Amino acid sequence: MQRFLFIATAILLVFVVDWYVFQAIRTVTQHISPRSQKIIFIIYWCFFLLTSGTIIFFSLTRGTPPTAFRTYLVSTVFILFASKLAVVLFLVLDDAMRLMKYIASYFFNGPDTETSEAVKITRSEFINKLALMAGAIPLTAFIYGMVRGAYQYQVKRVTLRFPNLPDAFSGYKILQISDLHTGSFNSTHPLQKAVALINKQNADLVFFTGDLVNNIASEVVPHIPALQQIQAKDGKFSIFGNHDYGDYVTWESGEAKTQNLQTLAKHHAEIGWRLLLNENVAIQRNGQHIAVLGVENWSTRMNFPRYGNLAKAYAGSEQSPFKVLLSHDPSHWDGEVNQKYSDIDLMLSGHTHGMQFGINLPGIKWSPVQYVYEQWAGLYQKGMQHLYVNTGLGFLGYPGRVGFLPEITVFELQKT
Repeated sequence: MQRFLFIATAILLVFVVDWYVFQAIRTVTQHISPRSQKIIFIIYWCFFLLTSGTIIFFSLTRGTPPTAFRTYLVSTVFILFASKLAVVLFLVLDDAMRLMKYIASYFFNGPDTETSEAVKITRSEFINKLALMAGAIPLTAFIYGMVRGAYQYQVKRVTLRFPNLPDAFSGYKILQISDLHTGSFNSTHPLQKAVALINKQNADLVFFTGDLVNNIASEVVPHIPALQQIQAKDGKFSIFGNHDYGDYVTWESGEAKTQNLQTLAKHHAEIGWRLLLNENVAIQRNGQHIAVLGVENWSTRMNFPRYGNLAKAYAGSEQSPFKVLLSHDPSHWDGEVNQKYSDIDLMLSGHTHGMQFGINLPGIKWSPVQYVYEQWAGLYQKGMQHLYVNTGLGFLGYPGRVGFLPEITVFELQKT
């Protein structure tokens, strides 16, 4: 019954939005031939049927592993709906103006005057055209994000200075990647391209901060040969993200889910990554060392799992002069790290993807995800502690990126 109510409510919402946008289409096509107008109307409502069918299909097959067909189908529906919402914003303005004109006409001309302005008030063709043009902007951006943005890898360089950094590590180069979501890739070529770019950075350490797969360990298998080619002078370390635990699919048994996670851990080892499960390691250089701590997923958001144990990961690193923490979810920083562990100098996270959509220009950084996460992209600082949130190398759901492109981050540590 709940599933039926969800389907009915979702389709009703889509219909209301589509009917509202349809009024704009009817207004701007009123001067073309009836036959052409009819064709446009039929095509428009066919997309409504596509959306409704997609809602029903996904509701009835919820919990099944994603495929390329499912990914691109839901993305098409999402892009169309998001574009229509942009149109609706302008139409609300038009209707507000029409309402004010109606009210003014009512009081000045009276309700019974057939020739009054109230009878003549119609939709503004100009505003309706403007509304449809506004809808074309996100439509174009999302399509471009699928065609180009998804694989437009960028290298971000960040210099961080610390007074307590051991001298031997001044100039040390750390590279971070995150959120590969290998189950979303339809071929192995994109990650081969990314690995080649990673190796050009000549990093001392490489960190992967979670979400290697969408749900199932087997998703990464075709990409293991490429990921094995990642090079680092002093080691490659990784952690689990929320998607790695298989919490978002239906398993035959608890044992099957546990086996999946164990298999994924073996894949980390096959790639050559040292998976840190609430533990720490010391990185040595010229008789000095720094500590790398890695925790399992830990979040302050109720819909994300909390498997991490920072106390366990921290134990044994107390005397290390400099500490780097790998923790997938950036909410961990305010939730525990800077509250209890003031000597963790740098925390590296991922998870947010920058929502794969937003405005990312010099001086302007906006994405809807900022209304959920206070720290969601880039560098943050509280006191002497730093957090960096990598927006991810892969994608999930929408197979593209707009504004927040796939990221490889290179940190250079400097002694102040």
